[in-house]
Amino acid sequence: MLVEAVYLKYNYDFRDYTGASQKRRVLVAMREMECDTVSELQSKVLHEPNGFAQLLQYLTIPVTEMFRDPEYFMAIREQVVPLLKTYPSLKIWIAGCSTGEEVYSMAILLKEEGLLERSIIYATDINPESLEAARRGVFPLERMRLYTENYQKAGGKAAFSDYYTAAYGGALFDRELMENVTFADHSLATDSVFSETHFVSCRNVLIYFNRRLQDRVFGLFHESLCHRGFLGLGSKESIDFSSYAERFEPLARRERLFRKVIA
Repeated sequence: MLVEAVYLKYNYDFRDYTGASQKRRVLVAMREMECDTVSELQSKVLHEPNGFAQLLQYLTIPVTEMFRDPEYFMAIREQVVPLLKTYPSLKIWIAGCSTGEEVYSMAILLKEEGLLERSIIYATDINPESLEAARRGVFPLERMRLYTENYQKAGGKAAFSDYYTAAYGGALFDRELMENVTFADHSLATDSVFSETHFVSCRNVLIYFNRRLQDRVFGLFHESLCHRGFLGLGSKESIDFSSYAERFEPLARRERLFRKVIA
């Protein structure tokens, strides 16, 4: 089986990703990598120098935007930020950060709320190419209109264009936003926690995991968070049916913001 072979050779674990999502992505990979069968794809991935790197781009297709679901960021401003301001320093984990749009959104929000300088942000993903794109901080200019609208709906306090410069055929974001950001290769399926974090944001990642892997990830987040720390999920994700449901309380249920209740 392809995912088992990938795990054994490269230690990337896709075995608990949902079947339907995984099948779609493998079919796309077969088409784009010009393979007629899964066996042919597996052979290319295992034996050709760039085969696995190519496959990884299809198994971890980034679907993201800046200030996606603006009401989520507005709820952070209104309900989480006042409590974060009570800490002398902050650790924030953006899990499954993809190409970085979520990281820059969070950094802008923290800057506007006077928290960025005292924050350390861990931005993690399993895809090295996505992490490199996030480090560069250059996004398509044609996306800036949508991102500006999202930012404004999310309670933005400045002109969104103040945060980027048109350059290199795209929008280059202010490097100061990333001064306290650490980008790291990290798998929610196999790796451990970042300890004593105050806020974990993991959005639109868990929808691709089966129940067993979701429970593992909720366990990671619970262990990572400090006493009464905060967890943010994607709009189609829920903690309600996991074995950790009783260990978090809803802070803003509609916006998928939760707070740890058991240390």
